[in-house]
Amino acid sequence: MAAPPRYRPARRPTIASLPNDSSAYPHTKATREDWLRVALDTLVSDGVEQVKVMPLAAKLSVSRSSFYWYFKSRQDLLTALLDIWRDTNTKAIVDQSALASKTIGEGVFNIFQCWVDERLFDPRLDFAVREWSRRSGPVRRVVDMADEERVEAIKALFLRHGYEDTDAFVRARVLYFMQIGYYALELNESLEYRARYSAAYVRSFTGEEPSGEDVGRFLAHLNARG
Repeated sequence: MAAPPRYRPARRPTIASLPNDSSAYPHTKATREDWLRVALDTLVSDGVEQVKVMPLAAKLSVSRSSFYWYFKSRQDLLTALLDIWRDTNTKAIVDQSALASKTIGEGVFNIFQCWVDERLFDPRLDFAVREWSRRSGPVRRVVDMADEERVEAIKALFLRHGYEDTDAFVRARVLYFMQIGYYALELNESLEYRARYSAAYVRSFTGEEPSGEDVGRFLAHLNARG
């Protein structure tokens, strides 16, 4: 539904929602949250190849030994990053798809909130993980499973609103993969520009005209984000 907003690390919900464990290991100045924060930012900005213990330690101005208070190995850290991605981006789409909706239009607008609210879905992180998956078979399988889970959640929304199984599946794929394509192509369109066509997008995805109430509720959410 929308082109990804400019990346702002401080707003990333994946780290803000993590518990602060600053007192867990008083022997080190850096917390587990610190390591995850710098690792996520490095993954997004520089790619997985740069997510290495020594460079991360340098960014945190701590010794390498600090890392091993919290992680067994670099692979342990990478696994934690994938877990964060699944527990935020995939969960957001699944949860938004499952919200109660009186109409299919309302249900699709609930999903659209993921595309306009970084607190729900981080497009830069999603893109970084997909880039990572091109270099790793196991990560590729994780991404494929996440895509399947996301599509199934959207399909379930269509099924709840009376769509036939195949129709629900295809509409879910079109809705989801169109948005992922926007991220991949990095189209330079503002949220405001695309919001003008939000009702037309819903009509295209659902085959039904969204109500003015549904459109208004979505635009109110869009204007209230921040």
